[in-house]
Amino acid sequence: MNICTLANPEKYSVQEPLKRVLNWCNEQNTEVYLAQHLAKHFPDLTKAKTVHVTETEPEALDNAEIVIAIGGDGTMLHTAHLLKNNAKPVLGINTGKLGFMANVQPEHIESALFSVKKKKYIIDKRFLFQAVANGDTYYALNEFLFTKKDTSSLIRLEAEYDGNFINNYWADGLIISTPTGSTAYNLSAGGPIVLPNTPVMVVTPINPHTLTTRPLVLPSDRIITIRSEENPEHILFSYDGVVMPVKNELNIEITRSDFSIHIIQLPDHNYFETLRNKLMWGLDKRKE
Repeated sequence: MNICTLANPEKYSVQEPLKRVLNWCNEQNTEVYLAQHLAKHFPDLTKAKTVHVTETEPEALDNAEIVIAIGGDGTMLHTAHLLKNNAKPVLGINTGKLGFMANVQPEHIESALFSVKKKKYIIDKRFLFQAVANGDTYYALNEFLFTKKDTSSLIRLEAEYDGNFINNYWADGLIISTPTGSTAYNLSAGGPIVLPNTPVMVVTPINPHTLTTRPLVLPSDRIITIRSEENPEHILFSYDGVVMPVKNELNIEITRSDFSIHIIQLPDHNYFETLRNKLMWGLDKRKE
């Protein structure tokens, strides 16, 4: 079993988990590949005989069978974009705050790695969305976001689904969320939680002018088109937090992509347990 490890070296919280992963690989004689930009921050950790340093992350990924992503969901999103056309399984080790996708806690690193080595896991396939704008294609595991720029007034966005007009949204913005992204910005904006792999998209307005404008759940196998005739300088378009400039009149088509990321789920974990733990469902503070 060859492993590629991905992490943001600027995050201090990844140091100890990374050390434990590399030590485990050394003890188990497991080859592990790291990109140079990560390895140079931890020179003492990368001297082991089983550690191999590559120039880039894609090169490290090419040499591995399993991907270990250390960080929060931001690291998992970064990993998803690197692997969008690659079916290599990803184990997420959470060093962030919530970590809905990176759900292995640092204290369970060794046991999780042994489970992976013994192939005692299942694959949770999370599909991405794709957006086409001006001939360019963008991909998102969490969401596409249309929002007003700075402190400008509300923006108007027209939404059409499968050729049928939905609504003119007058709001601070609009979220087109995947099921995976339903627990991200969508949740903060009042959208529903959706079980991953449910074949739907969630359309959630951000602070709409009209109180009765509510989130909408639609099948993801058809195209939703977002348009606006407003000055493009007043609107920001982003995918998974990456902002893209709107150069011309906004006209973007969004649908489910053929790409997916394969997340390793260990036998003792399930999505509802993750929700209970991360959102503290059922926790009675009076009993503490």
